[in-house]
Amino acid sequence: MKKFCIFGDPVAHSKSPQMQNAGFEYLNFNGFYEKYHLKNGDLIKEEFLKNAYSGANITVPHKEKAFKNADIIKGIAQKIEAVNTYILDDGKIVAYNTDAPGFLKAIESFGQIYNVLILGAGGTAKAIALALQEKNINVTVLNRSQGKLEFFKNHNIKAYSFDDFEKNNFKNEKFDLVVNSTSAGLKDDFLPVPKEILENILSKSSFAFDCIYGKITPFLDLAKNLDNKIKDGEDMLLYQGVLAFELFTNTKTNSSLIEAMRKGLNSNKN
Repeated sequence: MKKFCIFGDPVAHSKSPQMQNAGFEYLNFNGFYEKYHLKNGDLIKEEFLKNAYSGANITVPHKEKAFKNADIIKGIAQKIEAVNTYILDDGKIVAYNTDAPGFLKAIESFGQIYNVLILGAGGTAKAIALALQEKNINVTVLNRSQGKLEFFKNHNIKAYSFDDFEKNNFKNEKFDLVVNSTSAGLKDDFLPVPKEILENILSKSSFAFDCIYGKITPFLDLAKNLDNKIKDGEDMLLYQGVLAFELFTNTKTNSSLIEAMRKGLNSNKN
């Protein structure tokens, strides 16, 4: 039996095992997927090999460390400098980022998008920003501080702190889509951006997406009240998982298999 896991800290809340195992069961694939609570991201390669995993997913806060520890980096992950999927191939760890295409798939239901504002500047924001940029969609990043904005500026993506955003007089800028990539609202009632700034932005936008899944966050609630069409992160989680599953099993998924994985994701198992 092939073994797979998700590395993270924390990882107890992850629904990836129930989603991936549902896919294995549907396909009659001889594999098992489990959670692995990894405290020290520097040990990810060592633990992956020691436990004889055939593949793994990586969640916060280890995506950048996983990038640095991989033997081979494929696709857009080279630009993002963060990975969320490992595959063992001929003794080498090959790494991918399925967050980026997973996000693009998740927002297809919004239709044509031209101008996007991303709230936050972490690994998820990097993946989303570069994925949108590759589709020639205009991207702006808004983060609390200047600290993490250099990455985006180096990739010719507009990036502002809260203070700079207000100084640059974006009050009249219209964004089609506003994305929350921060953890604000996951385990609290916080907004990712001060309410007065966010209300002004959302009053002119059409769509709001939160990478947090399974709940209506304060961000989505505010967006809905300002007549935005809203969506949580379930589809992003599903589609990045489907793409990882294809790498794990070397198969192409179909609609029936994807539906089986969605049912697994929404089951009460944990």
